[in-house]
Amino acid sequence: MVLVANRRSVMTLFSDPACPQSHRTRIVLAEKDVTVDVIHIDPDKKPEDLADLNPYNSVPTLVDRDLVLYDARVIMEYLDERFPHPPLMPVDPVSRARARLVLYHIERDWYGLISDLSCGEEKRAGVARKVLRESLLASLDVFRAKPFFLSEEFSLVDCSVGPILWRLPFYGVKLPSPAGVIKEYAQRLFARPSFRESLSEAELEMRP
Repeated sequence: MVLVANRRSVMTLFSDPACPQSHRTRIVLAEKDVTVDVIHIDPDKKPEDLADLNPYNSVPTLVDRDLVLYDARVIMEYLDERFPHPPLMPVDPVSRARARLVLYHIERDWYGLISDLSCGEEKRAGVARKVLRESLLASLDVFRAKPFFLSEEFSLVDCSVGPILWRLPFYGVKLPSPAGVIKEYAQRLFARPSFRESLSEAELEMRP
């Protein structure tokens, strides 16, 4: 958390238009119907403003007046508390802790594969594709249990799962026919107005 000298009148999100970490924060902003200035950056030519705001020079980075936040999960939880309607996390502490634990697993098990999936080295990418595919198939019962991921209501967990599922064709991950329940879940997410609104041009091109 960093304090910024220059005040901004509009909330600003520095975003990579192809990055799932940035994508999930954009889904939350769209779900909350937050007015935000989204600045899509070239990851190879990041603006000087970003380095001044964020010591890690990473995206997503959110600027809300004097507050600067980085790390997608921190940004998402902040937005859910800052704009409480509709709520995207459970109210009671036990359920909230469980949701955070699910987010932790998603971060490690699925988002942790992104660099290998996108590295351009076929051997590394092939291993990552296999791991992601097997992990998704191992979660079939979870996708089947409720309309959303372990919940009756759309939540921050779904905001995190959606960008991964959207990119499966782009990453070359093919799911077999028994995974139809995952595809049905994905279509429920993709049909949400907030999800459609969150998509960048680069992301739209991932699923022609």
